[in-house]
Amino acid sequence: MTVAFWCVLIALFLPYVCALTAKLGGGFGLRQNHDPRTFLEGLQGFPKRAHAAQLNSFEILPAFIAAVIIADILGNAEQVTQDVLAVMFITSRLLYIICYLADWATLRSLVWFVGLGLIVSFFVVSI
Repeated sequence: MTVAFWCVLIALFLPYVCALTAKLGGGFGLRQNHDPRTFLEGLQGFPKRAHAAQLNSFEILPAFIAAVIIADILGNAEQVTQDVLAVMFITSRLLYIICYLADWATLRSLVWFVGLGLIVSFFVVSI
């Protein structure tokens, strides 16, 4: 299995790391699980930002998965190029989550655009 495919697996878990951070940051731990969506929507501050990072992590996931799979299927890009792009994407997502949690809105937006650019890069290198 390629590094890029392992990065897809990592990307699949990032939203859940954010959800866990939101729940633990809300001071209720994992006990508040009877109606988690309502609970998460009612959070404020740090936990609310963790929940927002979770939602965004789910939103970007299909594009990243598609980019990795399409680049692999086309086979026009070297595998090492695909692997480096995937690792850079995961790095950008980790930085994005950190920026969200720290409430660095402008830097968060810049990092988000970098991640989007990396997804586009999978298609460009596959031409």
